[in-house]
Amino acid sequence: MSVYILGISAFYHDSAAALLRDGTIVAAAQEERFTRRKHDPRFPTNAAAFCLSEAGITAEDVTAVAFYERPLVKWDRLVETFVEYSPRGFTLFEEAMPTWAQLKLQLPSRVRAAIPGFSGDVYFVDHHESHAASAFFPSPFDEAAILTVDAVGEWSTSTLGSGRGNQLVLSEEQRFPHSLGMLYSAFTYYAGFRVNSGEYKLMGLAPYGKPRYVDLILERLIKLMPDGSIWMNMDYFQYGQGLTMTSSQFHELFGGPPRQPEALITAKEMDLAASIQVVCEDAMLNAARHLHELTKTSNLVMAGGVALNCVANGRLRREGPFENIWIQPAAGDAGGALGSALLVWHREMHQPRHPQSPDSQSGSLLGPAFSNDDIGLFLDSMGATYECLSDEEALLDRVARLMAEEKVVGWFQGRMEFGPRALGCRSIIGDARSPRMQQKMNVSIKFRESFRPFAPCILREHATDYFDMRPDEESPYMLFVAPVRDKWRTELSDSDRRDMADPDLRVRVSVRRSTVPAITHVDYSARIQTVDAGRHGRYYRLMERFHALTGCPIIVNTSFNIRGEPIVCTPDDAYRCFMATDMDCLVLENYVLLKETQTFSLIPNIDDYRKKYSGALD
Repeated sequence: MSVYILGISAFYHDSAAALLRDGTIVAAAQEERFTRRKHDPRFPTNAAAFCLSEAGITAEDVTAVAFYERPLVKWDRLVETFVEYSPRGFTLFEEAMPTWAQLKLQLPSRVRAAIPGFSGDVYFVDHHESHAASAFFPSPFDEAAILTVDAVGEWSTSTLGSGRGNQLVLSEEQRFPHSLGMLYSAFTYYAGFRVNSGEYKLMGLAPYGKPRYVDLILERLIKLMPDGSIWMNMDYFQYGQGLTMTSSQFHELFGGPPRQPEALITAKEMDLAASIQVVCEDAMLNAARHLHELTKTSNLVMAGGVALNCVANGRLRREGPFENIWIQPAAGDAGGALGSALLVWHREMHQPRHPQSPDSQSGSLLGPAFSNDDIGLFLDSMGATYECLSDEEALLDRVARLMAEEKVVGWFQGRMEFGPRALGCRSIIGDARSPRMQQKMNVSIKFRESFRPFAPCILREHATDYFDMRPDEESPYMLFVAPVRDKWRTELSDSDRRDMADPDLRVRVSVRRSTVPAITHVDYSARIQTVDAGRHGRYYRLMERFHALTGCPIIVNTSFNIRGEPIVCTPDDAYRCFMATDMDCLVLENYVLLKETQTFSLIPNIDDYRKKYSGALD
C-alpha cells in the first residue's frame, strides 16, 4: 500500500501544496494559480485538491500532512520581538497576534478541518529545514553543501549545512532580526516596490545604476562578516517594531522618504539597486566560500527567497568555489511545501534516497494539464475561431513561422510549472532577434515597467556558444544570469552611447546591444533557460524548428500573465489573457488561435481586465 505525504505551506505568502507517493513527487502547485489572487497566503485548499486528484486518491488515503514551519517557535519569536522593542513594537504586536491566535496556534485542527477525511499524522518541521530539504533531496547529488537564505523563518534567516544520502544537517544559522533577505527587501520598499514581490524589479533595475552607496551601506547599515552573515544596525530599520521596512534615520541617510509607487524612477533608485545588489552578491559569495571550507564538497544546493536572485547565482557560479550548483526552482515559501513532505519521508519515516539524473524535480512541471478534448469543448463554448492541427510537425512549423514574423505567441502546453518562473508550458514567447519585441511585450502585453528585461530560452546544445557558460553547465529553471558573448554584441554608435546615458529608462532599454536584443539586458547579461529534449519535449521541438527556419537557437520567454496576475493555469485563464492583450496568437495544445480572426465582440475591455489585477502584488 502506497504512502502519501501532503506538504503544505500557508498563511504568509505563496501558499502551496505538494504530494509525494512513496517519496516520488506526484504534483505541486501554488494556491494563487487556482484562486487568481497573486501570492495568495490562504490555506491551499484548491492546490491540495488538485494534488489528490492528480494522484487519483482522496484525503482518506493520505498518510501524513507536513507543514513547512513550527508555529509555536514562530510565536516565541514574535513575542520576544515585541518585548525587545516594547513599547514601540506594540502596533506590530497588536496587528499580528489576533491572526496568530486564530490561525497558526490552532493549526493541527485547522489542517484537519481543511482536509475533510484526513485522519493521519500532522508534522510541523522547521522552516529552513523545509527549504534545505527542498534543495537537497530533489537534487542529483548524493552529498552536497546546503545554503538557505530568506527573510525569516521561525528565528533563522539563513542557514549553512550539508546533506548526504537521506540525511541533512544544518550546522550554522543567522537569526532574526539580522537578515540578508530583510535587508534586500528594505531597499525594495525604499525604492518604491512591494516587499515579497518587487525584489525581482530591484534586481532588474540594478544594471542601470552605479553602486555608489556600497561603502555607505557597509559603514552605517551593516557589517558584512567573512562567513557571509551580516549584523544590521536596527536604528535604520523598522520591520522589528512597526509596519514599514525602513526608519526615518534610513530616509535621512539616503536623502528623503521612499519613492512612491508608480512615481518616476530616478538615478537615485538605480544606484541604490546597484549598490544593494553588490552587497547581496558579496554576502552570498562569502557564505559559499565559508560553507565550502566547512564541507569540502564540490556540490552546492540552495533554497530560500534570496536563492531566486539569479544575478547573484550567476556570479556564484562564475566566481565561487563549488563545481556544481543546484537550486530549488520554487525556492521561496511555496517550495517549503515540497521540502516539508520530503523531510517527513526521509527523516521521520527513515526512507532511503536514490538521487536521479538530471534531478527528481521533473522539470518543475508538476501542475495541472488539460486534454485537447477539454480545450476544444471550452473554445466552442466561447465561440472562438481556431485551427486544430493534430500533426505536431505542422503545428510547430505554423507557430515557428508566426514567431519569425515577429508575432507574439501565448504558449500553453502540458503541465503547469511549480515555482515563480514560466518554463515553456505557461509562457508568452517571441523572436529574440526583434528589436521591438522587448518594448512590445512589456508595454502592450505585460503592462509593466519598460525597464524590465526578458529571459532567453536557448537550445541547451547552443548555450555555450551564445553565453559565457562552461560546456557542461545548464540552467533549466532560469535561475542563473550569464553574459552574452562578445561575438554577438553589436558595436554602439555615438547616438547609442548618448541614449544609454539618458535618464529615461525607456530610451536606454531601446538601444540594440546584440544580435538578440530582446533578451540582452543593459549590462549585456541574460537570465538564461536552457531547453533540452528530456525535460521540455514539445517546447524543445518548437525551438528546434525555429532554429532550422531562422538560424537562431534563442527565443524570448516570459510568464503567461499580465502585471499583478498569477501565471495562467487553465485554458480559460489563457484565453482571457490572450484576448485582453496584444498577443497575436494563442496555442492551446493542438489548437491555434489568431487574434485577427476572433470575433470583436468577444474581446474584453482591456482596462477592466487590467483593473482586476491592479491592486495585486506584482
